[in-house]
Amino acid sequence: METAFFDAIETYQSEDIISLNHSRIIYRLSVALNQYEDRYDIFPELELELSTGKCKPDVSIYPTVPTDWLNDVIFYTKPPILAIEILSPKQALNDLTDKAYKQYFPAGVQVVWIVVPVLQHVYAFFTNGTRQNCYNGVLYDTVTGISLDLTTIFR
Repeated sequence: METAFFDAIETYQSEDIISLNHSRIIYRLSVALNQYEDRYDIFPELELELSTGKCKPDVSIYPTVPTDWLNDVIFYTKPPILAIEILSPKQALNDLTDKAYKQYFPAGVQVVWIVVPVLQHVYAFFTNGTRQNCYNGVLYDTVTGISLDLTTIFR
């Protein structure tokens, strides 16, 4: 009797897969961005329901959001100023660039960072169509004023 081969990874959407390095980068980004907590709230894996549909950036950055412990929100409807996406091992880069231009920017997100772990690169995409590529050194986001030292993320 033959045993059927079953590939568990194929049963998940590619963006639902969080690998070891993916998880490590989410954590390191959150720690590195904590220095901006006086101006921004940093939300890892926040479920959003934007005008363009549901999504879940790996990290969402908002100007400070008031805390209401009595009334939690499952799907937040306001777009972040910055959405950060980390490329998963089984995901195509086009999936994330399409998400930036077809979902995030039309909904009001101002900047999208795409982190490519295998290349140790971060690409910043802006609503005006410009891009910034950083693979060694410091990424400076002119919209948010956030500087990110990539050596702390990819150490």
